[in-house]
Amino acid sequence: MAKQLLAKEVTAAMVEKLQAKVAELKGKGVSPKLGIIRCGENPSDLSYERGALKRAEEVGIETEVFVLPEDVSKEDLIAKIEAVNEDSSIHGVLLFRPLPAHLKADQDEICNRLKAEKDIDCMTDLSNSGVFTGKKLGFAPCTPQACMEILDYYGIDCKGKNAVVIGRSLVVGKPAAMMLLAKNATVTVCHTKTQNIAEVAKNADIIVSAAGVLKSLTKDFVRPGQVVIDVSMNWDPEKVTSKGKGGMAGDAVFAEVEPIVDAITPVPGGVGGVTNVVLISHVVEAAERTLG
Repeated sequence: MAKQLLAKEVTAAMVEKLQAKVAELKGKGVSPKLGIIRCGENPSDLSYERGALKRAEEVGIETEVFVLPEDVSKEDLIAKIEAVNEDSSIHGVLLFRPLPAHLKADQDEICNRLKAEKDIDCMTDLSNSGVFTGKKLGFAPCTPQACMEILDYYGIDCKGKNAVVIGRSLVVGKPAAMMLLAKNATVTVCHTKTQNIAEVAKNADIIVSAAGVLKSLTKDFVRPGQVVIDVSMNWDPEKVTSKGKGGMAGDAVFAEVEPIVDAITPVPGGVGGVTNVVLISHVVEAAERTLG
């Protein structure tokens, strides 16, 4: 039976450290503050916002939510971004994406109006550059950073290990590969055009699965001794839960993979549960950077 790498253990340790950092910052006259910019009332945005606000309160940082109408103009949204850029009391900013449909064509331009030093979820090109160069230009995306936090907490040393990342998105796959490289792993990135993915994955010591395809990681991809970080959140209509049929599941066929590998993140209860603490940690770090 594999060891389950649980979000609740990682987040508890992170929150304790963050509370101490916030207390120290406040003692120096700096009160970390998160600004959230939301367009409209998208249910998934509201759910994430509630989680972020609750976590921020737990850690002890201030928050301010700026709600704009769903039909907000490009000019008005940019004006709000530039206003929070100039507000020195706000250290980190979360802008919910995707933007409303009428703004999608301009999303890159709009996101890049945010100052990188306040970009706590890697929505700007400069923040992405920081991930790839190792420079503190902004902040890494929260989800791949959550993967690294899990590896760190459970003492999984990546040095010299073979790591396979399944997925090449700019949100998870590519930055996860860069972050594993920074931990001195040897990294292979697999994608939809990769041949014999199962064979490649089976030779890995660490698998980060971010394909976003339900039941795509089967027993044929794994072997004993591996660590599996299952990033994806998919809806499985056949999953049986306490509420009946239907529930969230990762890429892995958990019942097949878990008995074989050494360690695995469950879904739910794994990577997703760590991401909002990472978001808050980026706000605290942004506040720390203002002190030089």
